[in-house]
Formats: sequence, C-alpha cells, structure tokens
Amino acid sequence: MTNVRAKKHLGQHFLTDENIAKKIADSLTLSGYQNVLEIGPGMGVLTKYLLEKPITTHVIEIDTESVEYLQTHYLNLSDRIISKDFLKYDVRNVFKEEPFAIIGNFPYNISSQIVFKTLEMRDQVPEFSGMFQKEVAERICEKPGSKTYGILSVLTQAFYNATYLFTVSEKVFNPPPKVKSGVLILKRKENYHLPCDEKLFFQVVKAAFNQRRKTLRNSLKAFITSDNLKEHSIFGMRPEQLSVAEFLEITQMISDQPD
Repeated sequence: MTNVRAKKHLGQHFLTDENIAKKIADSLTLSGYQNVLEIGPGMGVLTKYLLEKPITTHVIEIDTESVEYLQTHYLNLSDRIISKDFLKYDVRNVFKEEPFAIIGNFPYNISSQIVFKTLEMRDQVPEFSGMFQKEVAERICEKPGSKTYGILSVLTQAFYNATYLFTVSEKVFNPPPKVKSGVLILKRKENYHLPCDEKLFFQVVKAAFNQRRKTLRNSLKAFITSDNLKEHSIFGMRPEQLSVAEFLEITQMISDQPD
C-alpha cells in the first residue's frame, strides 16, 4: 500500500519532518506509566519513534485507510491499533485502570475536544504531549491578563502544568495547513485534586468566560445568592484577570454561601 490520502473532513495534515516527529516523541518523560496512546497516527511518522522507547505504544485511528497502512508497515504494532473515534471510544476497554500518556499530531478541528476528554480522564493521564494549531496551543498555556486566556487555559492549568515547547512551520506538512502549529507538554500536578467542588468549578469557569466582557458579578449572578458575596471586590473583575487559584477561591466562596 502506498501513502495514505489526506482527507479534509478528518482534518488530516501529515507531518513530513522526521526531526520534529522525534522531538515530539522525546518530549514525554515516560515517568509514572507504562503505556502511551497516540491519537491519529496517520502513516506513523511519530509512531516509529514511540516504538523505539521502553514503553508500550497503542494508537487510535478513525481513518480505515490509515489503519490498513499501519497494519501493513508496522507489524509489531498490529495488535495495538484501535480502529475507533477517540472522542467516542472508552479507552478503559484497553487500559482498564492503568495510567497512560497521550500524544499526537492532533487534527485541528477536534483538538480542543481531545483536551477536554483528557481532563475527564485526568486520574489516568499523568502526561500529555502534542501538536495543535499554534493559537490553540498558546491559549492552553496562556497566563492571566491576555485576551486569549480562557476556558481551555483555566481548566487545563487547574490540573496540569502546561508548557509551550516550540512552533512548527506549515511547510512541513502534506498537505500544508494555512496556519502554523505549536507543540506543548502537559504534566499533571502532584496534587491535582481541587480544593473545591470540581463540577461547580467547571460551571463557574465556563459561565465566566461565556460572558467575558462582563464583570464576574454579572456573568456569575446565577451562582451568587448572598448579598455580602455580591459586594466582594473580586466579583468586580473580569474573568481574564483571575488566576487559576482565584477561580478556585471564588468557587469555594460560592459553595460556602448560606442557603
């Protein structure tokens, strides 16, 4: 079988630069887990470097043509190819309760959804490395005070230390995308369980940024029932001004309101 044809509806842009593929594979520390799951391996440019490492590599691929290519060219991987949609598949069918890392050159059109699903599985995912559209990678790693700091930034950084590693030119893909890419690494925090109601925290962050031009007093008014809390100075701020720690603080304040 010759090369796989890139499919626009799957957001496929195949990385052609071997050095970049190796750098992405080498970004993993391989600490605290024995398995790694690569999402969207395509023709295996990243996979080949993962297979060199002292770890068990699994791949999940929705494109049947890519699956056939991998089965033909990576015989030592054939029983660890999952022909499924990552967003719809329960990977516990493979890993049970064991920890595993996630890595990949992610399709731009579902990259944020991949991060959100990873956050749902944070108890099992100590490390996450991959390539995104540059603006999305920067947003995930962004700090307070920026217009790009938002829901993805706060929710990810509540559980992981996020580091932007390097930028990748559009010229090293086939077909080339219209934008640059960025590679990041997420390393789960040692104490990643939040000191507040986690479900409420997600609701507060999303509600705040869904009306990011408003002060928290207005965007979170459905959560604030106490007159004393309404007057607290922190609720006069806008969401992009708050650190992750301050979002945790206001979530606890909302939770502690008298009935």
